[in-house]
Amino acid sequence: MTSPMETAKPPNEAPIIRTIAMPADTNPRGDIFGGWLMSQMDLAAGSIAAHVSRGRAATVRVEAMSFISPVFVGDEVSLYARLIARGKTSMKIDVEAWRRSRESDETMKVTEATFTFVALDAVTGRPRLLPEA
Repeated sequence: MTSPMETAKPPNEAPIIRTIAMPADTNPRGDIFGGWLMSQMDLAAGSIAAHVSRGRAATVRVEAMSFISPVFVGDEVSLYARLIARGKTSMKIDVEAWRRSRESDETMKVTEATFTFVALDAVTGRPRLLPEA
């Protein structure tokens, strides 16, 4: 992952998820919950994990989460995710979240983290081998 100073623009690929931060996603002071943003990131990473594992996968770890800049009500939030490592049953996925104000073309990275998922057997829920790449 890169620092916000190293990357002035979001990744070139299409985002996995694009959503709008809404009033229901805020605390009583009107700030977007960090937990809401983390859940959106988990959904984006989970989409990659399901595709790579060709089935059920579960989050087992989140590391290196850094909140760089706030998200405001009405902001468009784009989530970019990419597989960075795979083991026998696990996958590491980097996720970046970027915001764009509704009134602007300017984008800003707001957070990033690395998620680890484990492929699960659909019946037993126990770890299973990933399919060949």
